[in-house]
Amino acid sequence: MLQLIIVTVLLFVLFFGLGFILNMLMKTTWFPIYGYIALVIGLVIYWGWETGSLASNLSEYSLADYIPAIGGLIGAILSGSTIKSLRQKGFKMF
Repeated sequence: MLQLIIVTVLLFVLFFGLGFILNMLMKTTWFPIYGYIALVIGLVIYWGWETGSLASNLSEYSLADYIPAIGGLIGAILSGSTIKSLRQKGFKMF
């Protein structure tokens, strides 16, 4: 249980930080969310390529596999909303 909490927090911080930096450099608010979704879809397809069935591959994942992925998605979403609120308050990034 402790490992699940740690990996969820780590993925949250990782994707929040990456999303924040990408938002500052590219000046796009929601690009990290699209990138995260594309990454997850690509990984699921890549891992399920040998099994032949995407549905059977998705059914093999448990709740412990989905929780860290949701934590990373929340980090990407919060990075976009943080940059958006900072821009509305007048902060300029680069």
